[in-house]
Amino acid sequence: SLAIGHQYSSLGTQPILCGSIPGLVPKQLRFCRNYVEIMPSVAEGVKIGIQECQHQFRGRRWNCTTVNDSLAIFGPVLDKATRESAFVHAIASAGVAFAVTRSCAEGSATICGCDTRHKGSPGEGWKWGGCSEDVEFGSMVSREFADARENRPDARSAMNRHNNEAGRTSIIELMHLKCKCHGLSGSCEVKTCWWSQPDFRVIGDYLKDKYDSASEMVVEKHRESRGWVETLRPKYNFFKAPTEKDLVYYENSPNFCDPNPETGSFGTRDRICNVTSHGIDGCDLLCCGRGHNTRTEKRKEKCHCIFHWCCYVRCQECIRVYDVHTCK
Repeated sequence: SLAIGHQYSSLGTQPILCGSIPGLVPKQLRFCRNYVEIMPSVAEGVKIGIQECQHQFRGRRWNCTTVNDSLAIFGPVLDKATRESAFVHAIASAGVAFAVTRSCAEGSATICGCDTRHKGSPGEGWKWGGCSEDVEFGSMVSREFADARENRPDARSAMNRHNNEAGRTSIIELMHLKCKCHGLSGSCEVKTCWWSQPDFRVIGDYLKDKYDSASEMVVEKHRESRGWVETLRPKYNFFKAPTEKDLVYYENSPNFCDPNPETGSFGTRDRICNVTSHGIDGCDLLCCGRGHNTRTEKRKEKCHCIFHWCCYVRCQECIRVYDVHTCK
């Protein structure tokens, strides 16, 4: 279903034929036909989730690279139950919930709109107004669509469901009041406020922190009336058990240093590294100890900009030389 955002981001500009979208399981196909009006927002949500993943991991050995012309758009990377898989499921599910919620508030769909259920009592000096974003509806859409294929009684489905929900929960955690002032000369005698989602970058930063502190789990098998069922429990009892807000995984990640078709690793050769950094984006760690090459690069940039009254800026064009460091 991740391929919807990758390959079908133009859904909003053309009629949607649900049967023409490859890779949908029957439940997703029914969802598409029942909610065809919001499918462009679903596709947009997956797309912004992928873009945010690539931003958050731009300086890491695995940089959320996508593979063209494939339904498995990350290649075999998501086949393993790793931290990376946990993050991708969380950010994509959050993206769907976010985009659908925003689309409803903007009036793009007739089946949803503003949230009128959870306003509460107004505060001193302000009153409710505007359009509070209905994150519960957006989360419901994400849950129905993204979780549709996670109905097996195995550990991987349990992990994916948990991380999908953690992504959606992140939006609820980060909802905030947004206000607009009213009064003469901006005196702000009265403010109207509404519930708003944060920028999606804030959600990406939040889930990236959850990736860094993800909980390692182990798989347990139980015999039930429907057969063998796999569940997850924390690997280390002396750590705090993960909550619904945390990401979970149960397989170790490859090091992503060298190309490996089996793991989906593209390696880090020719990746740009930061020669002054001691972090993972630095040339020592990103290049996995292989060293780096340095070349000079000329770039045209605006310079010597002068503000003219009123009201424009005039700049000259300068050529500047930069050192570019790439992994061997």
